[in-house]
Amino acid sequence: MTTAVAPAVATGPARLHLSESPYGPSPLALSAARESLALTEIYPDPARSAPTAALAAQLAVAEQQVAVANGSDELVLLSALALGDTTRPGLTTAGTFPGYRICLETVRRGCREIALDGTSTAVAEFAAAMPAAGIAYLCNPHNPTGGVLTRAELDLLVETAARTGTPLVVDEAYLEFAPAGTPQLRDYLDGAAPLLSLRTLSKAYGLAALRIGYAVGRADLVARLREAQGTMPFSVNRAAQAAAVAALADRPHLERTQRRNIEQRAWFLSRLAERGRAALPSATNFVAVAVPDSAAAELLLARDHDILVRDAGRFGLPGHIRVSLGSAEQLTRLLDALDVIAPVG
Repeated sequence: MTTAVAPAVATGPARLHLSESPYGPSPLALSAARESLALTEIYPDPARSAPTAALAAQLAVAEQQVAVANGSDELVLLSALALGDTTRPGLTTAGTFPGYRICLETVRRGCREIALDGTSTAVAEFAAAMPAAGIAYLCNPHNPTGGVLTRAELDLLVETAARTGTPLVVDEAYLEFAPAGTPQLRDYLDGAAPLLSLRTLSKAYGLAALRIGYAVGRADLVARLREAQGTMPFSVNRAAQAAAVAALADRPHLERTQRRNIEQRAWFLSRLAERGRAALPSATNFVAVAVPDSAAAELLLARDHDILVRDAGRFGLPGHIRVSLGSAEQLTRLLDALDVIAPVG
């Protein structure tokens, strides 16, 4: 029988809305961040040299293929500003993280959204739209459904990027939680296609408050990102840079987090099934749970039960709430609260 994992329980509301790690960061990362504060009066390294070198070594790529930023959100904006044919609208899917559309519209490129095929990315339709796009954004594993692309689907998208020259930006924020062998953009970086992977240390590495993310991709695309980043040279603070290097070196902590997440996900899905509740398959640290009215569920859970979840309707996927895999106590509270506000049957 699957048993629940018991992460540390934070005080205050049950925070099940932002996919935060309940297992926290590596103690080595915390120590490095604290030590860095002794030089608070000195600006951080604008080149982000130490985390860039650490990431390049881990990914077995050249340092020129890595750009470190203030979370992957900064990289979405920089790529919208600097990559591809800026006279053409960007491309993304409906029913996903809205930051891609928001950034494209903010920089006045415009955005076309391809509707989901149910709860999956309509890959063939997306690929067919890429030739007319200036840049294309996808999320894999997908937010908020938790699903992943197949190898054949990612093959098609990469081949289309290579043929059309349209940069393909894949947000892989949740990749560390996906099963071994899940297709990822790193598998294709030795080719010539215009590819850029966006990743973060906010999720599996537990550094959400320090805001540090990175891009890895074709060197000329990364060079354009770095050039645009010159407008905000100190966006990655000293503590974040130090913590990132230490976190990347602490492989055992990451592996424990990944293992605990797998166990907690299996436990939560089994509890949902026992109560007759439907949920989408997930390869991430969150689960999309079906409810009759997702907006009402988000409101009532927060107001009446002190539980924060995300209405996936905000992402274009109504009828589901995205639930982070918090502690067993938090998730059991959620299940009990759902029985009150949205009883099954």
